[in-house]
Amino acid sequence: MYNAFGIVNPSGRHFWVEGLQAYRPIGALSFMGRYRVIDFPISNMSNSGIDRIQVYIKRKPLSLTDHLGSGRHYNINSKRGKLQILFSENTAEHDIYNTDISSYVENMEYIQNMHHPYVVIAPGYMVYKEDYSDLIETHITSGADITMLYHSVDNAKEEYLNCNVLELNKQKGVLSLAQNHGTAKNRNISMDTYVMKTELFISLVNKAKKTSSMYTLSDIINDECSELDIRGVAHHGYFATITDFMSYYKANLSLINVKTAVELFQEDWPIYTKTNDSCPTQYFEDTDVKNSVISNGCLIEGTVENSVIGRGCIIKKGAVVKNSIILADAIIGEDVHVENQVVDKRAKLVHVKEVIAPAEAPGYIKRDDKI
Repeated sequence: MYNAFGIVNPSGRHFWVEGLQAYRPIGALSFMGRYRVIDFPISNMSNSGIDRIQVYIKRKPLSLTDHLGSGRHYNINSKRGKLQILFSENTAEHDIYNTDISSYVENMEYIQNMHHPYVVIAPGYMVYKEDYSDLIETHITSGADITMLYHSVDNAKEEYLNCNVLELNKQKGVLSLAQNHGTAKNRNISMDTYVMKTELFISLVNKAKKTSSMYTLSDIINDECSELDIRGVAHHGYFATITDFMSYYKANLSLINVKTAVELFQEDWPIYTKTNDSCPTQYFEDTDVKNSVISNGCLIEGTVENSVIGRGCIIKKGAVVKNSIILADAIIGEDVHVENQVVDKRAKLVHVKEVIAPAEAPGYIKRDDKI
């Protein structure tokens, strides 16, 4: 493995997962019942041999810091490896000055203390599998200044809004970055994943700071497209962005399909997460479960269809859960029908008999709520 350290950067200022993000950053959002979104970039780094990782947090740190802990559950080398959590003093939710550059500037001392020639920067709000050791080798072999990952899509009019798109020349050189405003269906979506020399990264951060207090890393890289050799590398396989409520909902349900899930979850590429020592899920005699992902520690007496059920949930007798994401320790009471919903942690649906939203506009039940 090349001598590189990793950075998991904070979510973009244009991204907001309504309801869920009021309690935690995007990286801390529950995913597929047992994971958190941030488990995927950190696992990619760990599996790629990167064992010095910095995670940047801008707001609501408790949930994420509790999940990350010391980082030992990510199989990071216990002697020389380290997962470092770094904070930004600017914690305003929608402040235009609350950028990734501002986070890097505030923690520049820790970046300069990383004596690694290369840095791999990955987003804490995207879900995908990638071997960064191969990406670094491609970067070095090409002689590029910066190497970027992108994913080609044909539904950019409806999806990936506010993500950056790359304009590439025939040699896969990056000509520009711009926000996706849904004006074309075929786009190369930037995966906000970069490989470059550490000294170049530091110089770009300093240049961005001098240029504008509102600049992001992608802004300064866009400015440098004509000056630097910036190459795009295509990503293949499962790819999801968690940038709003609908994208979170769709990404979870998409992985119920086994053929889709095997693109992401592979035996030789484990996704590490904080473990929870609880008993297996108990299914009662009249239980009916179809096409769903059920986490451990649950009690299932009712019907579950096309849904993701988190750890420790209780689905009581006669209850029906369809096309929904139920987060940890939630309770669905007797004969309650839940459809097209995201039910947050420890919520109790016991007095109402129907909580149904349209498929095109799924609903949200707040954390710890009782209805």
